[in-house]
Amino acid sequence: MPYLLLALAIASEVCATSLLKLTEGFSRLWPSLAVGAGYVLSFFLLGRALKHIPVSVAYAVWSGAGTAAVAAIGATFFGESLGRLQWAGIALVIVGVVLLNLRSTP
Repeated sequence: MPYLLLALAIASEVCATSLLKLTEGFSRLWPSLAVGAGYVLSFFLLGRALKHIPVSVAYAVWSGAGTAAVAAIGATFFGESLGRLQWAGIALVIVGVVLLNLRSTP
């Protein structure tokens, strides 16, 4: 259950971050409200997951998965380009998350 909460927190954060561009600097009401609600929900779910998952693991997975997902969404839906360095950066984030998970395992 804690990892389901973490996955839902990641999904909520990714949705909220992806909607940021649609707020046009928070000048559009509905996308702005959706962003706020998404972040509140994400932090609530992350906080619940932290009852059972070490903070180093949960935050690494939350931020790493969110970063990689938002980069992919930006490239796919907003036409943002990802070059070799950006792909290498995403790969390094993933490697870092894996290493943190290995370190925290007893």
